[in-house]
Amino acid sequence: MIQFLLDDELRQADGLAPETSLLDYLRTRLGRTGTKEGCASGDCGACTVVLAEPAGDGLRYRAINACITPLAALHGRQLLSVEHLAEGAVLHPVQQAMVDCHGAQCGFCTPGIVMSLFAWRHAEGAHDRDTALSALSGNLCRCTGYRPILDAAARIAAQPGADRFAAAARETAARLRAIAPAGELHDGAQHAFLPTSVDELDALLKNYPQARLVAGGTDLQLEATQALKSFPQLIHLERVAELLRLEEHPDFLLIGAARPYVDCAAALSEFPGVAALLERLGSLQIRQRGTLGGNIANASPIGDMPPVLLALDARLRLRRAGALREVPLDGFFSGYRQSILQPGEYIEGILIPRLRPHQLFRVDKISKRHDDDISALCMALRLDFDESGRVGEARLACGGMAATPLRGRKTEAALRARPFDGAAVAAAQAALAEDFQPIDDLRASAAYRLKVAQNLLQRALLEAKQTDREVRHA
Repeated sequence: MIQFLLDDELRQADGLAPETSLLDYLRTRLGRTGTKEGCASGDCGACTVVLAEPAGDGLRYRAINACITPLAALHGRQLLSVEHLAEGAVLHPVQQAMVDCHGAQCGFCTPGIVMSLFAWRHAEGAHDRDTALSALSGNLCRCTGYRPILDAAARIAAQPGADRFAAAARETAARLRAIAPAGELHDGAQHAFLPTSVDELDALLKNYPQARLVAGGTDLQLEATQALKSFPQLIHLERVAELLRLEEHPDFLLIGAARPYVDCAAALSEFPGVAALLERLGSLQIRQRGTLGGNIANASPIGDMPPVLLALDARLRLRRAGALREVPLDGFFSGYRQSILQPGEYIEGILIPRLRPHQLFRVDKISKRHDDDISALCMALRLDFDESGRVGEARLACGGMAATPLRGRKTEAALRARPFDGAAVAAAQAALAEDFQPIDDLRASAAYRLKVAQNLLQRALLEAKQTDREVRHA
């Protein structure tokens, strides 16, 4: 069984299918209908709830999408939904601010917005308009135009102070730590397992070779909500210690495959443009659950991070039954949503070389919306300059331009052994059309994708020139 705190009450859950979502559990099993179902795909934020987990002496609050969060993710955590915030007839300060600033109209999206603002209020760091916008980036509202919601955020920020949740944080953390780390959810022959080490994970994969692995579940859970699939066995990776590490070595970073984006964003921000890219990768709710390893393993052609990692020459540490091997990410993708992973093998970690002096790196994402949208095109470029100022080595990788994230080898060749200037960019732009033959789809036409990719090379040149001028005149 799995155990968790529902507000302050210790609860146990079992006898449920592994793919049961937190949203279905709240609404159909517990009758907690304050949490709404909008899209059932993690896009609208109407189902936002908060999970609290021990951090230091207190708690860390994460706003997440209940519709695509598997129920087993509750184990060892505290679940807070909109019903838990008020004390009797007294509204929580976040709720009161939304009322006072007229932040609700039809009210359908309001519970999710309240929970996002609740988690934002309890987060460390600045509480300003920019961080409020980031916290609300995954909450869609058709009625208010957002101004009154941001007014409410400003009022919340102007009234700091502990609430009853902060006052009880130390005690709540102690209660959560008392819950045994391992858990299991099963419904007859169907099981969801929660191993805590790679040895336990290897043993489970030996016994259940067809089991699906779940890191954040932000992609896999769509198979349940959109395609109505069931999963005989799920193995959750979010408690496997070895898959959560982050190591900063002199020459490279090592990031565990199941470490959420929000927990590796600071380390990845050393690569120019990646911090801004991560702010646009889904929403904050998605980044609280989604993982770098999951983004790679699902082998989607439109994942935002694979082009970055291809351009940086990242390598993958793969594990199978205790045996390890390292492979370059370049070559990992074997076809549309296919990879070279063998049965029972999984990604343990990602090794990312750090940039050296005289290397230029940039990444650009093109999408219809700035926030919470899938790429029409994502392109990453790395140029290594020699002592003469010429391009010695080049890496260019794109997502959304082929059946897999892909390097443009002819484009790279067109940039090598020459100055990075207009002639080099013109040659590279021509080579792009040989490297990539994108398709027309709902996000963009093939012609648009190719033209934009060529324009991004021109942008890289213009911005490199501007940077060079600023350095010379500093």
